[in-house]
Amino acid sequence: MINISKLYCGKSGRSDELRYPPHRNHKPIVVFNCTRRCNLLCRHCYSHVRSGGKEPELTTEQARRLIGQIADYGCPVLLFSGGEPLLREDLFALIECACCRGIRTVLSTNGTLIQDSTAERLAALGVSYVGISLDGPAEFHDDFRQVKGAFAAAVEGIRSCRRAGIPAGIRFTMTADNIRQIPLLFQIAADLDVRRICFYHLIRTGRAEDLVEAVPSAALVREAMDSILSCTERMTAAGQADEVLTVGNHADGPYILMRLRRLSLERAADAEVLLRRAAGNRIGQNIAAVDWAGRVYPDQFWRSYSLGNILEKPFAQIWENPAEPVLTILRNKKKYRDPRCRRCRWFDLCGGNFRSLDGSANIELWRNEPPCYLTEEEIALEQE
Repeated sequence: MINISKLYCGKSGRSDELRYPPHRNHKPIVVFNCTRRCNLLCRHCYSHVRSGGKEPELTTEQARRLIGQIADYGCPVLLFSGGEPLLREDLFALIECACCRGIRTVLSTNGTLIQDSTAERLAALGVSYVGISLDGPAEFHDDFRQVKGAFAAAVEGIRSCRRAGIPAGIRFTMTADNIRQIPLLFQIAADLDVRRICFYHLIRTGRAEDLVEAVPSAALVREAMDSILSCTERMTAAGQADEVLTVGNHADGPYILMRLRRLSLERAADAEVLLRRAAGNRIGQNIAAVDWAGRVYPDQFWRSYSLGNILEKPFAQIWENPAEPVLTILRNKKKYRDPRCRRCRWFDLCGGNFRSLDGSANIELWRNEPPCYLTEEEIALEQE
């Protein structure tokens, strides 16, 4: 996760101590995909969730044990996601359990099930943030989520959170079809007085695995990044944005730095310090995911390879397993990086998007996903 408003505009965010820590030894943020059930059918869903059917889920007691394990391990944040987490009947009890253990608790939701009473319960429990997905204007959003009225319900969910005093933000996944709607998305955020926006690069896993035509070209991604940077600068100057972030493609860091250097802004040096401190993509290190059945993954987008199950081993033992081949690669990426990353002068700032989407621990089958959009000239190693 890259804080555009911090790096490009110098505006600090509430979680910067986790994104840019002075020492990279903090325990991972954990995404808990607590249910596979969902009331929408989003075309890009990384969990490939279903609206019906009986899917195995951790019981309330098992989920409480998971929360206890990650609390004891020292994980700072627990993000409840899904499917749609509000379809889990014991969600509020699990949120209360996490908050009582001192974990910062976040909810990632499609927003359609949040009414005033729901938001008030979340606020009373101490939820620190709610991220609600919007993919563009109403017609596009409803088509993408394949449920008519989803946009209007999500907007009402945002308003309910605001009335309850919970910070609420917008999550936007960039595809070839909606990537040019970024300025409109900023306008929607301004109209709703939403001050935090997360832009997700599309990662082809789950239901999105076959969406080859939805992957934006490198030229479109660059155009989108320019739009995000310009809109962030304008909204930050107007006092309309607190945090604008991008997620999933760590080429964004070098791209921002190159733009700052071209503009001769004094913030370029500060931005480089922060990017080096963050060290780019740290999946399998600073972020982990656990699904509804207790399976542990290197991050929420890596669903085809499980590191282990918390029903069989405690989370800490799974996460600290020195014999796990995928974790070995992810934690020694400089040794295992792919050929293009070996040619790149920005690797220490980016870390690549190296991952396996087919479930193999065989590094020969790994690739940069999403693809790097920097040119060969931009990545070329500087001459001695």
